Amino acid sequence: MRRRRTNLPPDDRMSQWGATTVTSSVQDPTYDGAQDVVRVAEIGKYQVLVQPPRADLLAIVEIAAQVAQTPMATINLITDTEQHQIATHGFDASVCTREDSMCNVVLHAGRPVVVPDASLDPRFRDNPFVTGVIGNVRFYATHQLRTPEDVVIGTLCVFDEVPRSLSDEQEHALVGLADRVVDLLELELRTRELERSNEQLAAFAGQVSHDLRNPLTAVTLSLKMMDEEVDEDADLAFLVHRAIGGADRMQSLINDLLAFARVGGELQRVPVDLAAVFADVREDLRTALDGATVEVGDLPTVTGDPVQLRAVLQNLVANAAKFVRPGEAAHIEVGGQQVGDRWRIEVCDRGPGIPADQQERVFQPLARIDEDVEGSGIGLTTCRRIVEAHGGRIGLTDSPYGGTCAWFELPA
Repeated sequence: MRRRRTNLPPDDRMSQWGATTVTSSVQDPTYDGAQDVVRVAEIGKYQVLVQPPRADLLAIVEIAAQVAQTPMATINLITDTEQHQIATHGFDASVCTREDSMCNVVLHAGRPVVVPDASLDPRFRDNPFVTGVIGNVRFYATHQLRTPEDVVIGTLCVFDEVPRSLSDEQEHALVGLADRVVDLLELELRTRELERSNEQLAAFAGQVSHDLRNPLTAVTLSLKMMDEEVDEDADLAFLVHRAIGGADRMQSLINDLLAFARVGGELQRVPVDLAAVFADVREDLRTALDGATVEVGDLPTVTGDPVQLRAVLQNLVANAAKFVRPGEAAHIEVGGQQVGDRWRIEVCDRGPGIPADQQERVFQPLARIDEDVEGSGIGLTTCRRIVEAHGGRIGLTDSPYGGTCAWFELPA
C-alpha cells in the first residue's frame, strides 16, 4: 500500500528513508545479542513483517501524528539487523539497516524519548536520517512497544523536519497509543491461536468420534439381541433397557461430535429458502413439537449450505421445544428480518430463559445450563461454527416473554 508523500523536494522526501545504507557513528550503548534473539522471536509471533500494512495499525499512526501535530508517524519493529516500518503516516514505509535507525539508539532507554532538535543532540546529530543523507529529521519522539513478556520489540515514532516540542498531555497520549499498538498485535495473535485451537479440537473430535462409532454399534446390537431374550427376567430386562438407553445417548453424542468436526470444510454456496427448510425441520421434529405452539413469520432466501443451515435451525428449534417452564407446553416464534446488509433470523421461546452471564458460555463445547435436560452441550457450538463459516454471527438474548431468543445473522 502506498502512503501519501509530504510536500518536500524529491531528494528530501522521507519516503527515501532506507534507500541508502549509511553506518551511523552512534551505536546502541545497551546492545545485547541475547536481547536480539528474544526480540526477534517475539516479533516473529506477530507475523506482521510479511503481511501488507494492517488497517488498524495505519489508523494508530494517523492518530499519533494528529495528537503530536506532526506530519509523519511510524510503527517500527527492530530485528537483529533491520528496522521495519510496518505502518506509516505521511510517507512511504521502507526497511533500513538497524545501524541507521534512530530508534535503535534508544530502544532500551526504558522510557519515552522526546528530542526537540535532533541536530543538536549528540546521540543523533551524525545520524544519516538527520544529516540529510537519508532524511532531515529535527523533532523526534519515540515510545517503546513493550510486549506482555516485557520485551521491547520496536517503537511508535513521530517526527518533523522542524524543531518543536510536546506538551505533557500529548506525550501521555502517545504513550497510550504505543500500548494500544501492542494490544492490537496481541489480539490478532490470540485470535489466530484460538482459531488453530478450534481446528485441532475439531480434528480430535472427528477422529475420536469415528473411532468410537464401530465398537459402540457392536455394543448396541448385542444389547438389543439380549433384550429379545430377557423378557421373563424383569430385573435383567431393566438393566438391559438402561444400557440400551445409555448407548443411544452415547451414539447421539458421537453424532454431535462428528457434526461439529465436519463444519469448516468446503461449503456449498446456493440459494437456500429458509421457509422451505423450516418446513422440513418442523416435520423432522414432529414428536418433539407435539403439543407445542409454533408461530412462523417471514423467512428469507439466503446464500449458503442448505444442509448446514438446516442443522442450525433444527438445533435452535429443538432447544426451544426442550426448555420449557414446568407444566407448560412450548411456545415458539420463528421469524426473520433484514437488518442493514444482513438477514437476522430469530427463534424465540417462553421457557425459563438463560441468565445473561451464561448466554455466551453456552456456545462453548460441552457447556450446559440444565443438567436435567438431555443434550450433549455441543449443538450450539456447532451452530456457531456453521454460522461463522457462512460469514455470519450468532447469539442469545432475552425474549419479551421471559424466555430466550436465539438469533443468527447471515449476509443478505
